[in-house]
Amino acid sequence: MARIVVLGGGFGGLAAAEALSPAARAGHEVVVVERRETFFLGLRKLWVLAGTADLASGSRPLQGVSRHGARWLADEVIAIDPVTRRVRTHTTNLHYDYLVVALGAQPRPELVPGAEAAMNLYDAQEVDRRAREVQGLQGGRVAVGILGLPYKCPPAPYEAVLLLDDLFRQRGVRDRVELVAFTPQPSSLPAAGPAGCAAVEAQLAAKGIRFEPNRKTVRVEPGRVVFESGGLDWDVLLAVPPHRAPQVVVESGLAQDGWIRPDPRTLRTQHDHVFAVGDVVEIPMANGMPLPKAGVFAEAQARVAASWILHDLGLGQPVTFDGYGYCFIEVGGQKAAKVAGHFLEQPAPRVEVSEPTHDAWKEKRAFERQRLDMWL
Repeated sequence: MARIVVLGGGFGGLAAAEALSPAARAGHEVVVVERRETFFLGLRKLWVLAGTADLASGSRPLQGVSRHGARWLADEVIAIDPVTRRVRTHTTNLHYDYLVVALGAQPRPELVPGAEAAMNLYDAQEVDRRAREVQGLQGGRVAVGILGLPYKCPPAPYEAVLLLDDLFRQRGVRDRVELVAFTPQPSSLPAAGPAGCAAVEAQLAAKGIRFEPNRKTVRVEPGRVVFESGGLDWDVLLAVPPHRAPQVVVESGLAQDGWIRPDPRTLRTQHDHVFAVGDVVEIPMANGMPLPKAGVFAEAQARVAASWILHDLGLGQPVTFDGYGYCFIEVGGQKAAKVAGHFLEQPAPRVEVSEPTHDAWKEKRAFERQRLDMWL
């Protein structure tokens, strides 16, 4: 019987565990290694910020992977050896026959001098702790800024500022709060193409939110962001730090230039029986940009990797990753736009951003419920 080890309990890891359930039913061992005890979708932290939800009601215990026949190991990965096929944690050494690396990308605010002065928009616990501070503002300048690249869930910063606009309008203080969004990129969502960027930036403009592209952050000071050219004063700064692959992945030899680059169709790495999925990978698109780091891609890639493992075990037919993905950008007023497309299409990605609708807003909430119910 084979031992299949899945590293990470996020989108990729949980989707892999669920997809590998035929292997568990056939008597193979499936182990999910994740130090956290609970899982929630990252999209929920923006609802917490806007005061429309809490973290607890969208969280599920990871021991729920047992419903798929998998075993959850509550531990931290401290070494990966793809040559000897071993994973070391704080408490044990695991030999594997197949490995799925789904360890994600980590926000690294320390890479930007002074970033601790800002609220880390991608730290759900920090957002939870400080949400009331933001919600209770009576006036001033609130900036949502992307401090470095890459970062996961590209639309999230713009969704955050649009939800804050909605919140402050409901509270009757929007005329006293200036909202600004800035990015080091030349447009809001380059991976979505010119038309997609135009749609997002039109939503910002319609709400009176100032958008500043090409703003490369040098450092953050109390009350001020310093760019390569100029700066921006702020009363509240919600910051998106640059992301990096976990150090254990870099040290394993699996990464090239900081990220794992598997076969984009099968998610196999250069090492036998080792697959990598989700935010820890970098897959180039036809336009030269990397595939966005988003949960929906991690989920799809995990199912592909699982299909090849099941095929090797004589339990099914393999499938390939086609690069189709989607996400939602809430714009306030219980409406959301849907970003969807074929990101690996040749000769260029084909992506569309729909007009905001209430149906898309409801679809986003169903997206969360469906995955929690399916995985845990």
